[in-house]
Amino acid sequence: MKMKKHVLGALALAMLGGLTFNAQANQVTEIQWWHAMGGANGERVDKIAADFNASQTEYKVVPTYKGNYTETMTAAVAAFRANVQPQIVQVFEVGTATMMAAEGAVYPISELMTDAGEPFDIKDYLPAVVSYYETVDGDLLSMPFNSSTPVLWYNQDAFDAAGIDAPPTTWDEMKSASEKIVAAGYDCGFSFGWQSWVMVENYSAWSNIPIGSQENGYAGLDTRLTFNTDALKNRLNTIYEWSKDDLFTYGGRRGDSLSMFTNGQCGMWINSSAYYGSMVSQAEFNFGQAMLPLDTDVAAAPQNSIIGGATLWVLRGGSDEQYVGTAKFLSYLSTEEVQAWWGQETGYVPITTAGYELSQEQGFYVDNPGTDTAIKQLSLNTPTPNSRGLRFGNFVQIRDVINEEMEAIWSGDKTANQALDDAVERGNELLAKFERANK
Repeated sequence: MKMKKHVLGALALAMLGGLTFNAQANQVTEIQWWHAMGGANGERVDKIAADFNASQTEYKVVPTYKGNYTETMTAAVAAFRANVQPQIVQVFEVGTATMMAAEGAVYPISELMTDAGEPFDIKDYLPAVVSYYETVDGDLLSMPFNSSTPVLWYNQDAFDAAGIDAPPTTWDEMKSASEKIVAAGYDCGFSFGWQSWVMVENYSAWSNIPIGSQENGYAGLDTRLTFNTDALKNRLNTIYEWSKDDLFTYGGRRGDSLSMFTNGQCGMWINSSAYYGSMVSQAEFNFGQAMLPLDTDVAAAPQNSIIGGATLWVLRGGSDEQYVGTAKFLSYLSTEEVQAWWGQETGYVPITTAGYELSQEQGFYVDNPGTDTAIKQLSLNTPTPNSRGLRFGNFVQIRDVINEEMEAIWSGDKTANQALDDAVERGNELLAKFERANK
C-alpha cells in the first residue's frame, strides 16, 4: 500500500467521501497521537511521526507518551469525557472490548478511510493480525500497530554448553533441555513473562482449546471464562513441580524476567517477539528464537498463536481536516517501507503482507535467522474460534486476577486446580459486571 499525497490549493474546497473541509496555503492541521511506547520504541514512534510530517505540508502528527498501556487508555477515556481527546490513541489488545463498548467515542478505521476517500483494503493486512480487531461483518475497528506474539527465546551458548542440539518443540523437551541447562551450571532452565498472555491465552490457542464461551467473547457479551481446564491445570502444576529443581523460575508479571535471560541466569525465556531490540542491545551471547512448545498431552499439532501489543484507535470529536489527515497518516503507517523498518527495528510483526515481503526481499530474515518466527506462528493455520484471539470486557482487571492466582501457584500457596478455579470464578464476576453495564 503506497501513501498518496493530496495537495490542495489555497481556498480550495474538497469533498472526500463525505468529509468537507477548507484548506488554506501554509495552514497545518495538527493530529494528536497519544501512545504508550517509552524508551527506544518511543524514539521510533517519534521518527515515524517526523517522517510523515516531512513527507507533506498539510498535516502534523504530534506524538505524546502518556505512560504504560493502562495509563494511556485511562488518560484517553478521561480526555474524551472532558472533550479534549486526541485523534489517535494507542490501546493494548485486551482493551478491545472496552473500546468497542464506548459507543459514539470510536471512529472505526474502515469507516474513517471510506469517509476520507483514502484507499484501503483490509486484505492488504496479515489475517492473523486484523482478525483480532475485525467486526463480524469484516470491518476494521482499529489500526494494528505494534503486534507481536510470544516465542521461545534461547541462549545458544547455554545450549552448546549443555549439549542441546536444537530448541525444544514440546513441553517434555522443555523439561529435558532445562535439566541439561541446570546441570551445565545455569541458575534455571527457563522463565516466562506476561504469564496470562503466554500461559493461558496463547497456551490455549496453540492447543486449539477455548478460554471462554461465545467464541472467546467474539460472539456475544454473555461470554464466561472456561480456562480452568484439566489441560491447563496439569501443565501449570507440572511447571510448579519443575520449579523445585530450578528448571523453572518465576520472574514477574510483565517483562520483569528479561534480565534473568539476558544476564545468563536462565537458558530459555518465553515472551514477546518484540523483545528483539532488547536482546540485541543486552544479551552478550548468541541467542535465537523458536516456536512455542506444544503440549502433546493435549494436541497432536500446534494451531496458531495469537497477537499481543496494541492498535491505534481513532476517537471522534475532532475536525474534518484532522480526520482526513489521520487517514493519510494511517495509510503512511501501513506502507511497506515503514512496516519493514518497524519490524526489523523492534521485533514486532509487519502488519501488512507487503511489509513482510519487503523484509524478505531485503534479506533481513536470512541475515537474522529466527526473526520470522512470530509471523510463522501467527500464520501457521487459519485461525479458529479458539485461536482468533479474545474479546472480554474488563480484561485488564481480569488479567490482574489471573496474575494473582498464578503467583499463588508459584509460591506454593495454592494448587493449580484451586488457583485456576478461583481465577475463573473471580473473572466471571467481572465479566458479568461488564455485561450488565453494556446491555
